[in-house]
Amino acid sequence: MMNQNKVCFLLLLFMCILGNAQDTILPIWTKEIPNRVETDEKEVKDAKEILRFRWVQEPILEVFLPAKRSATGKAMLIFPGGGYQFLAYDWEGTDVAKFLNAKGVAAIVVKSRLPNSKSLTEAYKVPLQDAQRAMRITRANATKWNINSDEIGVIGFSAGGHLASTLGTHYNEIVYAKQDSIDEISARPDFMALLYPVITMKAQTHQGSKNSLLGKNPSEEKVKAFSNETQVTTNTPPTFLVHATDDTVVPVENSLLFYAALKANKVPATLFVYPKGGHGFGLGLHDEFLKDWPNQLMTWMLSLEK
Repeated sequence: MMNQNKVCFLLLLFMCILGNAQDTILPIWTKEIPNRVETDEKEVKDAKEILRFRWVQEPILEVFLPAKRSATGKAMLIFPGGGYQFLAYDWEGTDVAKFLNAKGVAAIVVKSRLPNSKSLTEAYKVPLQDAQRAMRITRANATKWNINSDEIGVIGFSAGGHLASTLGTHYNEIVYAKQDSIDEISARPDFMALLYPVITMKAQTHQGSKNSLLGKNPSEEKVKAFSNETQVTTNTPPTFLVHATDDTVVPVENSLLFYAALKANKVPATLFVYPKGGHGFGLGLHDEFLKDWPNQLMTWMLSLEK
């Protein structure tokens, strides 16, 4: 039987481990969650092949930090895809975070609310609300997390790429009432990486993402506002784009449209278009060509240094 001192030590160790684990998860909203109404809807977790979350009720940040000795000072917020209907949370979220950590980059997976939830009002605003607040929280914790407040980017996949590009083009838009001093901080990403992203809400969109975000009969005003190729300015962050020509879910034209808009506004941009790969290839680990895009991203990020 263990003596009392050993029991106390193990208990303290367990509490420390638990405390550290809890420190890696933060609520996005510490006060009232905007545009939220009480319903009987419950969040659903599905882990059959990949981990999917549906009908997220309380958005959170899951923070992954590299060892201080290997930290570069850079950070990225990660927006998983899922057609604005679910979040591919490990495939395009935590797996990506682990890759970034191995390269010395802090990674923050954003578990944002989804606009197909019945627990929301003005649902089309909600993903951007969560994304803006997530960026501000990250900057507010820059010193604590050993990152540079002017080297925080975003990476988004598919519909998560639409959300990332929405943040990059609508970061100054007031979409929620300020709750505290954190909301005084800039929500502008310093750079963006968009993987097979939904960009436009016009003819070449992904219809499922459009329907979930804007509804089946959105106004022309909303369609234009969330067609992010029309929202690019000279202040849009430098962008890295990856797409496959044979993507039949989100046409490659989405990335081409955004690249053309960036070029027209003299925003630094890099575009990789692969002949094959389809949609949703994540880190591309099982493809001889696709598997190199994460390293290309790291090289590109270094090229942004002043």
